[in-house]
Amino acid sequence: MSEAAVTMHTAPSPRPATRRSPPAALLAALHELLGQRLTQSAAECLQHGSDESHFAPQPPDAVAYAESTEEVARIVGLCHAHATPVIAFGVGSSVEGHILAVQGGICLDLSRMSAVLAIEPDNLTATAQAGVTRLALNAALAGTGLFFSVDPGADASLGGMVATAASGTNTVRYGTMRENTVSLTVVTAEGKVIRTASHARKSSAGYNLTQLFAGSEGTLGIVTEVTVRLHPQPECVAAAVVNFPDLHAAVRSVIQAIQMGVPLARAELLDALSIRAINAHSKTCHKEAPTVFFEFCGGRSQVDEQAATVAEIAGEYGGGGFAWSTLPEERSRLWQPRHHAYFAALQLKPGCRSSTTDACVPLARLGDCMAETLDDIATLGLPVPVLGHVGDGNFHCLVLMDPGRPEEVAQAEAFSARMAARAIRFGGTCTGEHGVGLHKKAYLLQEHGEDAVELMARIKRALDPRDILNPGKVVPVPRGAERVV
Repeated sequence: MSEAAVTMHTAPSPRPATRRSPPAALLAALHELLGQRLTQSAAECLQHGSDESHFAPQPPDAVAYAESTEEVARIVGLCHAHATPVIAFGVGSSVEGHILAVQGGICLDLSRMSAVLAIEPDNLTATAQAGVTRLALNAALAGTGLFFSVDPGADASLGGMVATAASGTNTVRYGTMRENTVSLTVVTAEGKVIRTASHARKSSAGYNLTQLFAGSEGTLGIVTEVTVRLHPQPECVAAAVVNFPDLHAAVRSVIQAIQMGVPLARAELLDALSIRAINAHSKTCHKEAPTVFFEFCGGRSQVDEQAATVAEIAGEYGGGGFAWSTLPEERSRLWQPRHHAYFAALQLKPGCRSSTTDACVPLARLGDCMAETLDDIATLGLPVPVLGHVGDGNFHCLVLMDPGRPEEVAQAEAFSARMAARAIRFGGTCTGEHGVGLHKKAYLLQEHGEDAVELMARIKRALDPRDILNPGKVVPVPRGAERVV
């Protein structure tokens, strides 16, 4: 958990009408199974009931540290028998309230399940336990000539990345976690262990269970092992940074580059306010203008050609200061502002939290959607840095508000609702990568309609009839049941 999650004021969290605390018999059984790896320490429960969202912490009643799939199955089986909520926990980097224990229960910490189980270079796959983080996996791949591509920014766990169908900076070239997941080992709500798919390159055998659990945010089953696709390390990698006169010009240049077939590895946008925050945070002196951070990869001649094409396109849209390099240390220097953007933005308003949006629209509608969003920001009265993975049509607004001031919380929530509705109106989605969690349940109805959301709720009820797996998240509570208020 970040320091910010403990020390800063936070907005009120949605709270259920009832709390389902574990009975003494369940705690005794879990203690017999886990010993000191079951704790009710107030500090550890607080840590596991906090994330990077703007919601106040909601601690579980106890934290259980599992070390194997078999232990996860036994823990979940016990929770199922006692109808007690169980919430899977990776590293706590989610931003939509995914891990808050809104009905109490047991937090199941998977961080000790941190073994890379198999690396198969000939198959371009690796299998790891759910607690392995993306950086740890790539460290294990050193010397193989391969790498794991999904980079959501935070050093998230693989289990958490599957749960939210994470993506990030590399998605424009390599795809999201959905495209890079081959197979899963999952513990069901009854405590049974299943494998969702073989390791074959394709299959027509039955329903696509892998994709059912990907993006389900721990509400349908708990992922304990993940087999992912790997990619060859490119021969040459180059980073480039370009300043633009306005955000519209920056977006149009990226779209045109993609339409012309330039195989961009990354295309990240930061607005002038984000650059200003970075300069203050890191004591740098970057030009405070809308900026796109590009990355190209391939053979040296291919990279040279890609960079030249993008420089020409950027020039047509008023882009200047084109700087690029293939040297690792220079690439790191060029990319530094993008890596520091989120925490730098928080320093623009000391004591604030960020209500972080992540709209995603079809590329052709991105410019119009961002233009309307900028007009909205201009009247908001709160600082709102804008950044995003514009090569995917995905952008974020970091609405910086004081969670101790109800009027600012209301402003941020109203803006978030307008942005979600706008993205849906432009043919997009209310969340490109963060997930639904607590925060975006209402938007799910707008995006999919009542019949589709009811179908999701039926799947949830079928797989988790006692509603123990991360209850209160993703799918709105059915009519007649306890509602989150």
